[in-house]
Amino acid sequence: MSRTAGTLLSGVTLFLLGISVNAAEESGKSPRPLTAQAWRAFSEDAKAKLGEVWTFTSDGVIQCKGTPKGYLYTEKSYANFVLTLQWRTPPGKKPGNGGVLIRMTGQDKIWPKSLEAQLNAGDEGDFWGLGGFRLSGPAERLKTVPQSPFGKLTNLKRTKGPVKAPGEWNEYRIVARGDTVTLVINGQEVNRATGCDVVAGPICLTSEGDEIQFRNVRLVGLEK
Repeated sequence: MSRTAGTLLSGVTLFLLGISVNAAEESGKSPRPLTAQAWRAFSEDAKAKLGEVWTFTSDGVIQCKGTPKGYLYTEKSYANFVLTLQWRTPPGKKPGNGGVLIRMTGQDKIWPKSLEAQLNAGDEGDFWGLGGFRLSGPAERLKTVPQSPFGKLTNLKRTKGPVKAPGEWNEYRIVARGDTVTLVINGQEVNRATGCDVVAGPICLTSEGDEIQFRNVRLVGLEK
């Protein structure tokens, strides 16, 4: 299924207007409303209804059931930006898998060519280059899988894991500027990839088999 044939989720807003002070400082711009009025979705099960996987609460929480696998993605594409969001394992649930894909290109599939900011329990803050996406970093934390069901994979391990207990909200701050992408979790830098592919692509929230919640998704574009 192509992205243009994806399921349109109307009436749901990715808030880009409540930009944090840090994001504004990073961009050199004053905060201003940049609002996308809809998400689109892709699922590995073409018969699955969007509401069977993703639901949206009145207080702004995006709830992901986890199955079938797939992702929400922005209609617009972005290359250089500051993205902030909060995520958590729902209270009473066992921590599992999830992620944020950026600079996604190519065909919709499980999983598309992109750079993943990992949210799998115990590995939050890892980078994965999916489908041959280029990235580099310190050799002692870098691993390449030349062949896999998802194409060539490149993994850059995090340096620390300052994640809160299950049920508590965590904050991700993802800064993509040129060939460098930085990950900050709960105010601490945990990873920095260099030599990344610089391409514009949608930003995706993944459904990877486990329940996960998101809220306060905010974005500001950066100059190169």
